[in-house]
Amino acid sequence: MKIAFVGKGGSGKTTLSSLFIRRLAAGRAPVIAVDADINQHLGAALGLDEEEAAALPAMGARLPLIKDYLRGCNPRITSAETMIKTTPPGRGSRLLRIDEDNPVYAACARTVPLDEGAVRLMVTGPFTESDLGVACYHSKVGAVELCLNHLVDGRDEYLVVDMTAGSDSFASGMFTRFDMTFLVAEPTRKGVSVYRQYKEYARDFGVALKVVGNKVQGQDDLDFLRAEVGEDLLTTFGHSDWVRAMEKGRPPRFELLEEANQQALRVLQDAADASYEQRDWQRYTRQTVHFHLKNAESWGNARTGADLAAQVDPSFVLDERALAAPQPA
Repeated sequence: MKIAFVGKGGSGKTTLSSLFIRRLAAGRAPVIAVDADINQHLGAALGLDEEEAAALPAMGARLPLIKDYLRGCNPRITSAETMIKTTPPGRGSRLLRIDEDNPVYAACARTVPLDEGAVRLMVTGPFTESDLGVACYHSKVGAVELCLNHLVDGRDEYLVVDMTAGSDSFASGMFTRFDMTFLVAEPTRKGVSVYRQYKEYARDFGVALKVVGNKVQGQDDLDFLRAEVGEDLLTTFGHSDWVRAMEKGRPPRFELLEEANQQALRVLQDAADASYEQRDWQRYTRQTVHFHLKNAESWGNARTGADLAAQVDPSFVLDERALAAPQPA
């Protein structure tokens, strides 16, 4: 399952995504965690110290390798240089699985041991001083989007992405790449404002969206969220001494997380797992093509000097059956 955590800055989405990742790892599920936020804090939330987090390889810096690998022998892609972040797979492309070894993971992923199990962590890389005035952050998440476009994940496999804050998640088609999107909202007017934006943007694309209340301290907070988001409210998290200790760099064993918050994590996993039956690979593929053609026309063709619409393989559908075809050597 492909799962996104979104929300306004300071809502706690990185904290809750890290707790969810820990729960999956404790259940020995194959997990890839991706930090796609402009503020890179997921590594620290998973227990890495400052030096270890800074040493994580940036996916954006390895984009040529990623493109070259995913291109495979797809005859519709004349060179890796003509691939853009939305380039869809076709016959001959290399596809990614969660639970495998490949050159992309070797270059970009690092294994993070947790109390029980471990996860692979990938990061877009931080927005650095050298980027100021010459780049937008969305160019950095292009590597993540390209990998998602070539990812075939199965039941009980998980990719969890900590997305950039606020409505910036809609600056590309990546918001349609997920089976479930958890929007973390505090019980405040600002906290639910991002929900309204997300709900409006996502409506036309069939995005599965559930709200996760955070920092909920009592019935008044709960009533406020229910009044603002209605049936989209899935569950809530309250105060956590465990999280406070984690933020100080001294987390107890994960099994000691408060029972109420453990139960909220179980609700998240149940909702994510239930969305597996709603998968529509045909729609997923159509949306990939839609955003690719949109990007090709608006800037991709001019930047690459190629007709990127020709990269679309009209007979190809990205689904688990696509893995039956031999992968390029």
